[in-house]
Amino acid sequence: MDISSDEYVDAVDALSRIGENMSLYKRLLGRFIEENYYEELIRVLQSGNVEDSARQAHSLKGVSANLSLNKIRVISSDLEQLIKSGADYSECLAELKQAYDITVSKIAGIVQVGA
Repeated sequence: MDISSDEYVDAVDALSRIGENMSLYKRLLGRFIEENYYEELIRVLQSGNVEDSARQAHSLKGVSANLSLNKIRVISSDLEQLIKSGADYSECLAELKQAYDITVSKIAGIVQVGA
């Protein structure tokens, strides 16, 4: 099976870390979509709790790093720092939304390959 990698999803990297187990990778990607980390992040941000918001951004950074979802990882890392510093993060959040939507679309394609 030919799985490509790009700036959003580096499937080759992720697969190399999980013993080339495509079935496991697809399950993990499916779980990422189901968990809807972006919506949870928005919910926590709206609560106004800085510590919880930074923690949620950190969680998104971690799960995206584990799955090699590189754009989300980089942007959520930036967002975490902006939240912690008290800076305006609205532009970063908009960038994250765009990257999240593109990444989810790419994940859907991977999960469907040879389903």
